[in-house]
Amino acid sequence: MAPKQRPMKIEQRSALAAMAQLETRSDEELVAETGQRAAAQAILGARAAERYDSQRAREHFRKAIAASRPQERMQLRRMAEASLAMAERRPDDLKSAMEKLGQQAPTGRQLFMLRLMGLLSPPPGAGTAARLRGVALVLLIVFVLLAVGWGLVSLVALPFGGVGFWGALVLGLLVVIAALGVLSIVGRRRQKRAQAQATEARVQSATK
Repeated sequence: MAPKQRPMKIEQRSALAAMAQLETRSDEELVAETGQRAAAQAILGARAAERYDSQRAREHFRKAIAASRPQERMQLRRMAEASLAMAERRPDDLKSAMEKLGQQAPTGRQLFMLRLMGLLSPPPGAGTAARLRGVALVLLIVFVLLAVGWGLVSLVALPFGGVGFWGALVLGLLVVIAALGVLSIVGRRRQKRAQAQATEARVQSATK
């Protein structure tokens, strides 16, 4: 008599539990993922939101929710709400969504920067007035920066006999460019830290 085969127990991991293992994969690997499609699409949606691509983030989360189990959909919807609030520069909604996820809300400074970004670079779908306001604010900031650079150069050059208007303006422009370069480097480092914190927050919310 042939030995009786033992029934195999197949354990299907939930999408939320699989997110922690998929976080280290590249976007291309996540797109090709079929075994844990819901988790992969949720991560892609969160990454798109970090790039402020709300349209792509919304599409990824739609696919994630459609591929998930019914008991997981509420948590995924909350993750989608938080990610889309960030992508669409809605600081108040982001704070509320993070609290619903059980995560620490962004600091006041982070919310202020998100609100400022929303003014300077309105999300897709914003009205013409919002876009014109953003352009006007950018031009105003450029004018102020040039004025500050010109003033600094003129002040530093006074002990050496001063410098002409156009010379001070050109040197001031160089000073502003150098300052913006430094700020860009610092901003990228902070963005990497923020993305690492966001990844950790997603893992924590997925394992709850």
